[in-house]
Amino acid sequence: MLRSMTAFASAEADTGHGTLAIELRSVNHRYLELGLRLPEELRTLEPIVRERVAAKLSRGKVDLGLRWKPAVADASAIAVDEALVTRLAETAQALAAKFPQLHVDFTALLGWPGVLLDRDTDQESLRQAALGVLDTALADMVASRAREGERLGGFMRERLDAIERIVTEVRTHLPEVRAALRARFDTRLAELKQPLEPGRVEQEVVLQLQRIDVDEELDRLTAHVAEARRVFGLKEAVGRRLDFLMQEFNREANTLGSKAADPRTTNAAVELKVLIEQMREQVQNLE
Repeated sequence: MLRSMTAFASAEADTGHGTLAIELRSVNHRYLELGLRLPEELRTLEPIVRERVAAKLSRGKVDLGLRWKPAVADASAIAVDEALVTRLAETAQALAAKFPQLHVDFTALLGWPGVLLDRDTDQESLRQAALGVLDTALADMVASRAREGERLGGFMRERLDAIERIVTEVRTHLPEVRAALRARFDTRLAELKQPLEPGRVEQEVVLQLQRIDVDEELDRLTAHVAEARRVFGLKEAVGRRLDFLMQEFNREANTLGSKAADPRTTNAAVELKVLIEQMREQVQNLE
């Protein structure tokens, strides 16, 4: 399956506990690297979040930010985490000796994560709501990656078609190239004053033809095109497989260029390398 590693997705839900919002951004990366930003109240979700993301995405640098805006609660539903406040007060006293001008503002203290507790908040219900928002955003990201991957696939299929056309053109003019080589060889032989043994002449002709023989390279290019099209239809992520295949394409194009015996074959090798490089650049974006 062709899926891009570059995508963005978001999801938001209003729950009885407040508003949950999540954003997912991903870019190219060799492996799956996940950066998380979770509110203190949902820190315990980190292992589950990592597991769910890894189940949907196999490659890419992914940034995930989850925000929770609690619903407005009445005063009777609010409590203070006294243990946390005590630890903060002790820390402030310890620092006061070094920083005499240190001043702890009461309202700022209340804003410290975890100081205020909402007695009405059902933590398990909040966790499940957050995971539901995550699943929605992940589904959106997978769909977005698939759409972009299909676009890239169309681009690469056009290049594969072009490679096939070039291979066919090279095959078409190969007999002319061989005939021209034999004609040049015969002309040079005629210019020699010393006659050569007929067997030796044939050996030299065969040797020269072998040096410019590109049938094997053309066959391999054709096989690589067929393999690329097969890989496009696989269900799993195929970025790494296609990246390796691009190296094989490039190797055959280089060999074709080194064996070129006429300008048409040389130009064909150059065109092939341009097309292969264009595909390789797009493969770097695939999961």
